[in-house]
Amino acid sequence: MENKNLIQPEDLQIFQIIDANLDRAREGLRVLEDWARFGLGNQDLVIRIKNFRQILGKNHLEIYKLSRNHIEDQCKGLSHIEQNNRKSPYKVISSNSARVQEALRVIEEFSRNHNNKLSKIASEIRYETYTLEIELLNFNNRKRAESIISENNLYSIIDHRENLLEITEKILLGGVKIIQHRYKQGKDKEHLKEAIKINNLCKKYNSLFIVNDRVDIALASDADGVHLGQDDIDIKTARKVLGSSKIIGVSANNPTDINKAIKDGCDYIGVGPVFPTLTKKCKKPLGLEKIKALTKDINIPCFAIGGINKLNIDSLKNHGIRKVAIVSALLDSIDPKEEAIIILKELSHEN
Repeated sequence: MENKNLIQPEDLQIFQIIDANLDRAREGLRVLEDWARFGLGNQDLVIRIKNFRQILGKNHLEIYKLSRNHIEDQCKGLSHIEQNNRKSPYKVISSNSARVQEALRVIEEFSRNHNNKLSKIASEIRYETYTLEIELLNFNNRKRAESIISENNLYSIIDHRENLLEITEKILLGGVKIIQHRYKQGKDKEHLKEAIKINNLCKKYNSLFIVNDRVDIALASDADGVHLGQDDIDIKTARKVLGSSKIIGVSANNPTDINKAIKDGCDYIGVGPVFPTLTKKCKKPLGLEKIKALTKDINIPCFAIGGINKLNIDSLKNHGIRKVAIVSALLDSIDPKEEAIIILKELSHEN
């Protein structure tokens, strides 16, 4: 292997293939590593990916590099139109994970008879990258959802009705980035069917889709998360079912329930009702002072809910409350798009 003059032409061709795919695998891993570092800020993932790169680099033998120009590559510079469609981190992660996996498979096959150690290394890292890809995508989805919850002040809650898809699209066109779907009556199969349609609509507008109460429907519809009431399944069980990539919100209206929800790992809290509301007729309004007191020390996003509309946004802002969840003021509006625009503008303006 050391004396190039004793190497057969076929071996040089194989070495050239191994060299090219070691480069591809390491380049793809570097893309994943940089996203894990700068995009996700996940040190554990960075360390794992960096380790894979170092192992492959250590086994990138000089003989492979020397074979690089043995045969002129007639296909150099070829590209594919799909490369221009990688316009989101999700697609970049998926395409580069595939690049790494494919390159490692080639190395595994062509090095088996020449360098069995490298073949085994390629096989081991390839299987590791299947898990790594899922972890990166899940973490990416969660970071995206957390960012939307944190950066957006208007949360729209919708319920089942005849023209719901049309209304929801208007709300999304108005700039709302968080939609929660309530489906209190009817058959589960219809609930799921409607949830899938709304989720597809939310994806179109890069918005979050949250399912109320039903962890199973959230999972089956591939929603971004679930919103739980105090009488629903507990947070820890929901997390086991949904996994780490999904958002879990909780309704709470007293210090005990709020503290427990935070301790159990919820991602945001809905507190209310603030004002009288037809949606929760049996619940006594907490009022602005109580909402302010309950939420002042919470370190996760908190949305006030209950009877909120464009006419009382100012009073909420005067009490330091800027994140709101709204039901009827948007759903029952003559023009949901315009109503959403007005409310968002009110929330963003300083008093």
